[in-house]
Order: sequence, then structure tokens, then C-alpha cells
Amino acid sequence: MTGGGSAGHVTPNLALIPKLKELGYEIQYIGTKDGIERRIIEENKIEYHSIASGKLRRYFDIKNFTDPFKVIKGIFEAYDIIKKQKPNIVFSKGGFVAVPVVLGAYFNRVPVIAHESDITPGLANKLSAPYCTKICVTFPESVNKLSKKKVVLTGTPIRQELLEGSRIKGLKLGNFNNEKPILFIMGGSLGSKNINDFIRRNLNDLLLSYNILHLCGKGNIDASYKNLGNYKQFEYVNEDLPHLMAAADIIISRAGANSIFEFLALKKPNLLIPLSSKSSRGDQILNAESFEKSGYSLVIKEENLNDKIFIEKINELNKNKDKYINNMSQSSLGNAVDFIVKVIDKASL
Repeated sequence: MTGGGSAGHVTPNLALIPKLKELGYEIQYIGTKDGIERRIIEENKIEYHSIASGKLRRYFDIKNFTDPFKVIKGIFEAYDIIKKQKPNIVFSKGGFVAVPVVLGAYFNRVPVIAHESDITPGLANKLSAPYCTKICVTFPESVNKLSKKKVVLTGTPIRQELLEGSRIKGLKLGNFNNEKPILFIMGGSLGSKNINDFIRRNLNDLLLSYNILHLCGKGNIDASYKNLGNYKQFEYVNEDLPHLMAAADIIISRAGANSIFEFLALKKPNLLIPLSSKSSRGDQILNAESFEKSGYSLVIKEENLNDKIFIEKINELNKNKDKYINNMSQSSLGNAVDFIVKVIDKASL
């Protein structure tokens, strides 16, 4: 397996591992020496190999002149690792470390299955696509953006433990003493300063109607709000995340593909505030628009965010939450673990 650069390029791999082990697969991982993927994978007791890798950028940076040499070095290192380990198959979740690994596998004649989370392929998967056997995609809109011979619509894999959260444990973590509906707010693995600031500015209005669980990111807890009875802040959660999500009646979030498909699998009505195109390549906007069109989410673009619209959308979502739950219940794109494992199993024969 490979994938790195952000937690979103690693956690879907973790979702596949228990099922693959059940079928007798031995799992090894190739990532960068200092990437977030190393810590996550080693914590899960999986054999880890590190290679050099340069970042793939769409913008000008002086490192654009040196990083291609790191990528070339990484290809040779990945080639040697794969030649020595002799895997039956490589599964790539994307991110800049994936390109050398995919090429290393291709030159060793090892089949590669890639997975793309977003509607439009990221740069790493675009570069990797010609060397892949199959490419699993998350959104129906992605099918026409890649080779029809290779693309398979699967959805995204979701960790089983996320589906086994306890609402009772989540309520205990919040320590709430009333029956108000619960808002769960998250801004990605590092938190979102814009969302954090906006929530806190509107706390007085929100707390009249809701209890709030706020995952605000490392270093982003605001001590001045610690004594509010129905507002609970967390820097980062791991084992408790399933319980917090189980307790939530409504989720407010960015629109990363992994997160929103978790909301879909859990059937949690959600308000999405996607990263603007100024801060990203615009993939979150497309993800959010797809979910809004399917009736799974309400969406506010960051540039349109204001106090009045925000409160109105939250109240609208709460009022009509049964409609959103019903729409999500009709979706055929649930947890994709079994589907993707079948694609891997077929290609590895």
C-alpha cells in the first residue's frame, strides 16, 4: 500500500486492512521518511518502508527545480523495495509519495489499483493513471474523467470502528445536562480557523437551541469558553471520534471526500462549508455540490458565509433532518470496503 501527505491519503487504506488480512493478505506500506503516513501506519503495527519523494505542485516554487530529482530517486528506491518484497499487488491512495511507488510497481510488472476520493483526480493520480490496472472512484461524476477501461465506481472505504460508535459514550464526553440537539463541528485534521472563529462568534445564538461538540484542531482550544456548560471543545480525537459522531444530530464540516462519505454512511444530516478555490484546487466545492444535488447536505460557500445565512441553514437542517436521513438511506454508495477488496483480489490473481 501507499499514499501520504495528509491523513486523508492514509485512513482509507486503514479501512481496507482488516478485510484484506481476513483474506490472508500480508500488508506492507511505502511512504516518505517524515510524512504523516509514517506515524499513522507504524502506530498500526504495519511494516513500513520509506522513500524519497518531492512534492507535486501546480504553482511556482523554487523547490520545483529540485523536487523532480527527489521523485526520480524515489522511483529507484520504490523499484528496489518492490523487487525485493515481491508483492502480488500495490494499492495506491494518492498523494505525492504515490507516484514513485506506482512507477516502481509498473517497472516490476506488479498490478496497481488506485483510489481517487474527489470528483476531479488529483495531480498524483493523474500522473499515475496510465500505469494503473484499475482506478476506483468515489463519485459518479468521476467516471467520465478517467479511462473507461480502468475506472470502477466504488465509493470510499470507511473504517469499521467509525460505524460502531456509542451515542451514550458521546453524550458522556460532552457532559450535557439537557435534551437539546447536538451540533458536531469539525474542520479537518488540523481544524479550520475560519470555521472556529465563526462558530465562536455565533455561540450565544447557537447555544440557545443546541449543545455543541467542537473539534477545533491542535492548539485551537479557546480557554475563555471552557466554562460554558453546553459547549465542549476538543483539540484532536482518535478513539473517541466514533462516539462523538454517534452523538451528533447535525454535523458542520469542510467537504473533504473521506469525511462526507463518513457522514453518508452514518446518515448524519450535515452543513458543508467547502474550502474556497482560493485555498485549494476547488475539489471540496465540487464534492459539496454533488452531495447537495443528491439531497444529502446543505452547503454554504465560504465567500457567502455570514451570521444570518449560517443560523438560518442550521435551523433549516435541524427542522428537515428526517428528509436528509431518508435521502442518505436511499444511497447505493455506502461503505466501499468489500467492493474495493474484490477489485484488489481480482487483480492480484
